[in-house]
Amino acid sequence: MIHQYQDLIALFNDTFFGQYNTKLELGGEEPVYLPADEATPYHRIVFARGFYASALHEISHWCVAGPQRRLLEDFGYWYEPDGRDEAKQRQFEQVEIRPQAYEWILSQSAGFQFNVSCDNLHGEFEPDRVSFMHKVHQEVLKILKAGLPTRVQMLSDALRQFYSVPNLTINNFKVSE
Repeated sequence: MIHQYQDLIALFNDTFFGQYNTKLELGGEEPVYLPADEATPYHRIVFARGFYASALHEISHWCVAGPQRRLLEDFGYWYEPDGRDEAKQRQFEQVEIRPQAYEWILSQSAGFQFNVSCDNLHGEFEPDRVSFMHKVHQEVLKILKAGLPTRVQMLSDALRQFYSVPNLTINNFKVSE
């Protein structure tokens, strides 16, 4: 299956622009969420370097953000760049569990390989990728049991239809070590 970011842009924009005034756009080196302003009358999820996975990740953060957060640049969240120590890495991972769970669900909906991201390549602390993956997996199972949130469900449906992926079940989510 071929995954082109242009398809994801079209699917996202067709699904959400009318109701949420939000577009997915290709960006440069760094991803960013930009709320509507005087120069641009719609919200923008800007993903990095044309990577399909980057787009899914940024969309997932948008799906987590509530209405007030979606009015703030990067949803008003802090971002500690690569190079975090152990305490900051644990903080980072704690706030990444839910978005990465959504990302995994959306990836499966597209038939796309999901890889958990600890995002600390140059840190003094080596993250425990397997432990983090288990936390994300547990969150996915909770979300599936409770039912997908509206925006995650909308995009999951659009992706599954476009890529001819059947309905998701817990069996679609396995942790490989």
